[in-house]
Amino acid sequence: MDTVTIKAKGISVTLDLTVGHIADVTVDSDGRQLKPLHRAPWVDAGETLSPDLPEGTVRLSGDFLCAPFSASDIEAAPLHGWPANSGWDVVSNEATSDGWRAVFRLRRTVMGATVDKIFTLRNSHPFLYQEHVFSGGSGAVSAAHHPMTAMRDGGRLAFSPKRFAATLDTSLEPDPARGRFRLAYPARTADLARFPATGGGTLDLTDYRMEDQREDFITMVEADHGGPGWTALARRAEQDLVLVLKNPTELPVTMLWFSNGGRDYAPWSGRHRGVLGIEDGRAAVGHAASIGDNWLKREGVATAFTLGGEVSFRHVIGALPQADGEPPRDLATASGHMRLTGADGSTRDVAFDSDFLRV
Repeated sequence: MDTVTIKAKGISVTLDLTVGHIADVTVDSDGRQLKPLHRAPWVDAGETLSPDLPEGTVRLSGDFLCAPFSASDIEAAPLHGWPANSGWDVVSNEATSDGWRAVFRLRRTVMGATVDKIFTLRNSHPFLYQEHVFSGGSGAVSAAHHPMTAMRDGGRLAFSPKRFAATLDTSLEPDPARGRFRLAYPARTADLARFPATGGGTLDLTDYRMEDQREDFITMVEADHGGPGWTALARRAEQDLVLVLKNPTELPVTMLWFSNGGRDYAPWSGRHRGVLGIEDGRAAVGHAASIGDNWLKREGVATAFTLGGEVSFRHVIGALPQADGEPPRDLATASGHMRLTGADGSTRDVAFDSDFLRV
């Protein structure tokens, strides 16, 4: 069995057990089926890919756990570590009084730690509630979720308050023979609507435009605001709202990966378009960088989890129908619901487990 699907009223989730990637999330709402997560075009195409590619790239889908995030240069493993590239087993998979709960275990260990993935669905909640638990092990490891969504015609973004956004010293695709980028590297700003662009001028990080063919990566640091960290993406053509939430104490950074036809080499081949990674983590780029001295630590931001006992962190992904193409200006959770406030001040309440993120 390569996949397992769990269901509750109004939502289903499929996990690819070969690599621990979520192959599909489907939310049933207002007579529509919303599919907020992306699956790379080559995964189901039967293509012959390079044997040098990590399994996580070969089967790139939905969301997965990175541990470490990016290069595994302390303990030998592929890009984003064994949780994103190797098999998981089903530990339990059963109905609950209000939905469904499943537990999966990584067949390998990470720095000696056992890793469990826990999925919870609640009836009539349009969200996947996730938790990852590291038990035992030694040393420290960075970690991040890696949800990816895709758009046919771009979309608009909104976020919980951020201290600043910054790019790395070097872009993801510095060689123009292989790809392209639009942001300046390195650069930094507190105004997400005016991020420095390569060659001058600025770009609006809250506006995903399909004409901007690029491969860009940016790190945003959460501000101290006392609520959940969140990203909301209003997808134009899909007429929905993709929501990703975290506890900022556990996962203090949100990394955005703009992948819109910016890589010309296989398997990307200019066809990986309209994709946005919304990667909440406790990480710098690379395991060694995350546990050593790095620019985020110098800003007072934690970039790794210390292993040895039990370490866990939680994350939420969901989707709602929305036709106006505008994300909320604010999001709050309390008393078993989520309240979204629109630009015009109107509010919308949605069923949500407000205790889950433990903010």
